[in-house]
Amino acid sequence: MRGPAGWTIEVRPWHDPAGVELRRRQRAELDVRYGCDDHEPGTPPSEDDIDLFVVAVDPASAEAVGCGALRRLDDTTAEIKRMYVEPHHRGSGVATSLLRALESAAAERGWTTLRLETGTAQPDAERFYRREGYREIPLFGAYVGSTLSVCYERRLR
Repeated sequence: MRGPAGWTIEVRPWHDPAGVELRRRQRAELDVRYGCDDHEPGTPPSEDDIDLFVVAVDPASAEAVGCGALRRLDDTTAEIKRMYVEPHHRGSGVATSLLRALESAAAERGWTTLRLETGTAQPDAERFYRREGYREIPLFGAYVGSTLSVCYERRLR
């Protein structure tokens, strides 16, 4: 799949080196935002529970610039995990292309609802998801009771 700025959205294995590095960078950024490394309520995603992992690649440089994943919650619902775009590519449409790729993949699997958790120290992510049609919902699953979490949902059909 090709995004509007020319990057490609590629399905990759969870352990793909570029994906591992993007997730490491995301974690480091969140550690700074929250002032600690204990900011993820719930079970961190793993190769065993991720149904799809995608990486956005700039074909001119072959640089991996963003990633995202889907984790199935039930027969009709999946959770978006590890959405991340390198800071110097934010605002370029990479995140929207990643999100649309995840939404398309979810619809192809018959999932009708996508949910996600983001954090209180990520107002930019909250704005992005609201702009893309996600609505705030009560905390769900492992996030119930978290003071750091904000949850969103979008019905795909």
